[in-house]
Amino acid sequence: MIANTKKMLVAVAAVAVLVSNAFQPVDAVGCPMLARRDVRSSALPPNHPTSDYTFHTRDEPLADALTKKPLDWAAVEADIEKALTDSKSFWPADFGNYGPFLIRLAWHCAGSYRTSDGRGGCDGGRIRFNPELEWEDNANLDKARQLLEPIKKKYGSSLSWSDLITLSGDVAITSMGGPSIGFCGGRKDDVDGTDSLVLGPSAEQIAIAPCPVNGNCSSPLGPTTIGLIYVNPEGPMGVPDPSGSVPDIRSSFGRMGMNDRETVALIGGGHSFGKTHGACPAGAGQCGSGPDKGKGPNTFTSGFEGPWTSRPTEWTNEYFVNLLAYNWTKFTGPGGKNQWKPADTDVLPPSKSAIRMLTADVALLYDPSYRALVKEYARDLPSLERDFGAAWYKLVSRDMGPVSRCRGPRVPPPQPFQNPLPAPPTKLADFRAVRKDVEQYLTTKSSLSEQIPGDGPNGRNYGALFVELAWRCASTFRATDFFGGCNGARIRLNPEKNWPENTGMDKVLHVLSKVKSKYPAGLSWADLIVLAGETALEKAGSNRLSFVGGRVDAKDGSNPEPRTYYLNASVAARDSAKVMGLTATQYVALSARLRSPSQQARLGLGDKTYTSDASRLSSEYFQILLKNKWIPTGVESKSGAKQYKASGKGGDLFVTDADLALIWDPEFRKIAQSFAKDQRKFKAAFADAWSTLMKADLF
Repeated sequence: MIANTKKMLVAVAAVAVLVSNAFQPVDAVGCPMLARRDVRSSALPPNHPTSDYTFHTRDEPLADALTKKPLDWAAVEADIEKALTDSKSFWPADFGNYGPFLIRLAWHCAGSYRTSDGRGGCDGGRIRFNPELEWEDNANLDKARQLLEPIKKKYGSSLSWSDLITLSGDVAITSMGGPSIGFCGGRKDDVDGTDSLVLGPSAEQIAIAPCPVNGNCSSPLGPTTIGLIYVNPEGPMGVPDPSGSVPDIRSSFGRMGMNDRETVALIGGGHSFGKTHGACPAGAGQCGSGPDKGKGPNTFTSGFEGPWTSRPTEWTNEYFVNLLAYNWTKFTGPGGKNQWKPADTDVLPPSKSAIRMLTADVALLYDPSYRALVKEYARDLPSLERDFGAAWYKLVSRDMGPVSRCRGPRVPPPQPFQNPLPAPPTKLADFRAVRKDVEQYLTTKSSLSEQIPGDGPNGRNYGALFVELAWRCASTFRATDFFGGCNGARIRLNPEKNWPENTGMDKVLHVLSKVKSKYPAGLSWADLIVLAGETALEKAGSNRLSFVGGRVDAKDGSNPEPRTYYLNASVAARDSAKVMGLTATQYVALSARLRSPSQQARLGLGDKTYTSDASRLSSEYFQILLKNKWIPTGVESKSGAKQYKASGKGGDLFVTDADLALIWDPEFRKIAQSFAKDQRKFKAAFADAWSTLMKADLF
C-alpha cells in the first residue's frame, strides 16, 4: 500500500475530461462523441447521457496454461524456493531473501479483486500491463517479475504468469515458516491489460464507478484510492489519523469480501515479512550514489522506510506483539512520509530499534474489534497461522471461482468463499420425459397456476414466464470471477428470491413444482429451470437449443449481488454484457427473449406489451425499437428500470431504458438493425447466446 500522489490525480483528471465529453447531452445532430460514426436517431431522447465506454470482449486469445504439456508443480516450487535466496545485482534482496518481495507481488496481483462485479484479481496476470503496471502501489514490482522470468521461460506455456506469481507468494510464505492450506492453480494469462481498465484510472472506470475525490472512493471500486490496493497507509487522504483509517480499512477490505478477522490476519501476517522502502525524499532511483544508487539500501518504493519486525524473513506473531508492547508516536521518515515509531526508547531492545509502523497498522489499535484480534494473535500464534493461511488462500484464489476450476496437487477442500455445491446425482432424470411434462404446463389453468396468472387472452400461457425465470436464474453469472449462474438455483433462496427484479419468480417455480416432484432424485431445480426456459423458447419458434443437464441445488443463497450502481442504461447494458462474458452480438440477441406482459405488471410497469405476440420469438422486437420514437412515461419499475412508450400509432407499445440502450449505443444499434432485417440471423445468434449463458457456469 502506497500513498497517493499528484501523478495519479493528474491521470484521473485526464480521463475525467474524456468522460465529461462522452456524457454531453445529445442535440438535434446526435451524441457529439458518436456523430463521427453517423449515429443519428430520433429515438435518442433529449438530454440522454451517452458514454464512450469501450466494449471489450474476451474473444482475444488467451495463453492457456496447463493444456500444453503436464506441469511438474513440485519442480516449479523448488525452482521458486531456490530463487528466493539468489540475490541479483540488478535488484539486491533485502536481508538476502526475496520472499517478502514476491509476497508483495502476489498480494498486489490478487488484491485488486472486488466483490461488486468480480473484477480484479491475479487470474489473467494483468499486473504485467497498464493500468496496473503503473499504479503507484505496484512500484518496483517489475523487478519482482524479472526475478521470475527464468522460471517462466523454463516452463513456457505450461505455466502461466498468473499462476507463477501467485505460487511464488505461497512458496515464499512457507519457505519462511508461514502457513499454507494449499494452492489453486489453473489461471490463464490475458494478452493485455484491457480487463483492468475498469479498475482505473480510465474513461471506463469513470463511466462505471466514478470517484469524485480520489482517496475517498466507494463501492463498486475496491480501494479507497485508485492506484492503491486497499487504503492510503499514511492515513485517509494522507493525514496520519489512525482512528480515521479504521472505516477506510473495514470498507476497503470488505469490498473484497474480507471480514474483520480475515482483515487483521492478512495485514499482520503480511507485515510479518519484509520492510517498506523510502531511503530518501528524492523519489525512485534518486537515493544514494554509485553502483547502489536507487537500489538495495537506497531503494525508494512507497516513501516509508523500515521493517515491522526484528525478524523480517521469519514467520512470527511479533507484528502483533510490537503493536501492543509500545506506545507509537508519529514522525517524518527519511522518505518524507508520516509513519510511526516506538516512543519507549528506554525499554526498546537494540534488535527492535529499526521497527516502524504505518498509520494503517496503528489503526488496528483504535477499533474494539480489530484490537481484540491483535491481542488474540499476539498471544496465540496457532490462531494466527490458522486464520492467515485461510485468508491468504481466499485472497489469492477468490477470482478463480468454484473449486472445480482449480488445478494442481495441493488443492484444498472447498472453502466457504467458493460457494461449494453438493455432488450431482449418480443418475439424472430422463430429460426428454421432463421436457414433455414441462410442455403440459406451458398452457395451463390448474390449481398451481392460480397463484400467478400467465399471459395471453385467458392468462394461460406460461412460456414467457418460464423464459424469464431461466434468464433471471442464469444471468447472475459473472465471467469475471466465475460465480453466479443457474447452477445451484439460488433464485429459490434468500436473498436472490427477494431481489426486486425477481418478484413473482417464486410463484413461477410453484407452477413447475409438480414436474419437480415427479422426479425426486435425478432432477434438480436448477436443471428444471433451464430446461423449462429452453422448452418454452423452442415452442415459441427458436432454433433447437443444446440442453446440458447435471446441475445441482445449493443449500444456501450465497450469490453475487445485483449491480444497481450504474449511472445510465447504456453503461449498464455494455458492462452487463462484459461481466456475463457475452459478446455484443450475444447480448443484443438475448434482449429479444420472450417478455411477459403480466410480469411487467408485477414489476410495476403495467400490463404492457413489447411485441404483438409475447408467445413468439421473433425479430419484431428490433423492428419495433428502431421504427418508433420513444417517450418517457415517468413510470419506474421496482428495480429502477425507466419506462418509455411509443409515440403516435405505436402508443400501445412499451419498453424500458434497458431496451433503448440497444439503439442508443452505436455498436448495439448496428447489430439490432441487422437482426431486424434478418430473422434467420437473429434466431441463430439467439440460440448461440442462450446456450452459452445457460452453460457458462458448468465447470
